[in-house]
Order: sequence, then C-alpha cells, then structure tokens
Amino acid sequence: MTCETPRASESGAFRRSRARQAGTGDIEEQTMSATTLNGATSESTEGGPDPASSHIADLRQRIDEIDAAIIALWKERAAISQEVGKTRIASGGTRLVLSREREILNRFRTELGADGTQLGLLILRAGRGPL
Repeated sequence: MTCETPRASESGAFRRSRARQAGTGDIEEQTMSATTLNGATSESTEGGPDPASSHIADLRQRIDEIDAAIIALWKERAAISQEVGKTRIASGGTRLVLSREREILNRFRTELGADGTQLGLLILRAGRGPL
C-alpha cells in the first residue's frame, strides 16, 4: 500500500510506502523516498535516520545560529555607528568621514571581493542612514 502526499511526483516531495507481511497486516518495513532537485532519490528505513539528512539538519541548525549572531552583531554595530555620528556632530564635526568609509569598504572588498563592497555599503547605511 502506498500513501502519497499531494504532488508526490514533484521535486522535493516525499513518498511513503509500506510493505505488509502476507496475511498478518503487520508493517514489515517503512521507507521514505525524497526526490531531489536533480531527480535523484534518497531512501532511508524509518528504523534509522538517513546520515545525509541528519548532517544537513545539523548544518542548517548551525547556519541558523550564525544568522542569529550576524543579526545581533549588525544591530550592535549600527547602534555604535549611530552613537559615533551623534558624538561627532555634537562636538562640531561632520556627519560623515569619507576616508573612514573608504577604509571600511576596502576592508570588506579585500576580504570578500565584489560582494564585500556591496555588504560594506549596506553595513555603512545601517549605521549612518542613506546619504
């Protein structure tokens, strides 16, 4: 007997199949099959986790932890940058120090390439606001 989720033939869908022992009605084995984006399938017996799926879940959990840290650091950096700007203006300075912004952009570009420049611009904007 096969129990399929809606659109089980589509990429990323799961199909559950059960094999019953003849005449007993007991479930002998239950497997799950996932169709990946490239059409390949991976199967695991419910008796044991699929090592790849477990590894992916662990990696995704770590990504979520890193994302949370990035968000917290982003907010902290923006608040500090805003405080620097307020202090500079209160002491008679300019709102922006372009040489400092260039220094920051160069650091990001050196470490991360062209995407680093874009990331640096976003980070600077979060702290000082749009130009």
